[in-house]
Amino acid sequence: MGVIQQLFSPSVQHALDVAGIFVFAISGALLAVRKNFDVFGIAVLAEVTALGGGLLRDVIIGAVPPAAFTDLGYFLTPLFAALLVFFLHPEVERIQAGVNVFDAAGLGLFCVTGTVKAYDHGLGLTASAALGLATAVGGGVLRDVLANEVPSLLRWDRDLYAVPAIVGSALVVLCIREDALNPFTSGLAVVTAFVLRLLAMRFHWRAPRAWHRRSTARDEESAG
Repeated sequence: MGVIQQLFSPSVQHALDVAGIFVFAISGALLAVRKNFDVFGIAVLAEVTALGGGLLRDVIIGAVPPAAFTDLGYFLTPLFAALLVFFLHPEVERIQAGVNVFDAAGLGLFCVTGTVKAYDHGLGLTASAALGLATAVGGGVLRDVLANEVPSLLRWDRDLYAVPAIVGSALVVLCIREDALNPFTSGLAVVTAFVLRLLAMRFHWRAPRAWHRRSTARDEESAG
């Protein structure tokens, strides 16, 4: 039995996945509205944001066809989120803070389950952690690229996003190495990544830029 089956029952795992997919899809659809995309563009960005990271992981580890194509719920959930944003985007924008909290929860969940699934398919600890990170942030990177923006996790003027996922994935592989991965420790990894992301948003934590930077160009933040 794989590690991931030992952590969550199939029904619980599916419910958590769908919840995370929904929230990620909301963020993609909202960006599409801000970019003035049409309904098809909104749906595409919602699907890519929600499923891109998991799709990338499954293709790399050889878990084909990917879950996004074998579970109709995974595919339809982003479409439902896209329709919701299409008709109610002003109301959704007003609860953006709440959406960000759930997005942080999805980040924590996916970095853990992505790491565990990669390890279950025979990858080493470091590679599993890397794919856990890709699962959590890959959809957001694809979303930004399609929307012609610099991916958020590469921008210094955005609150930490990848770092909490890295920490969560690292905790998982540490627990695997010490044979201590169980529902409690995996839940602790999820909560750690979640809390770090919330703290980063609350206190605007950002990664440091290059030391002794001597650029004459104005910072993007001041230029905007």
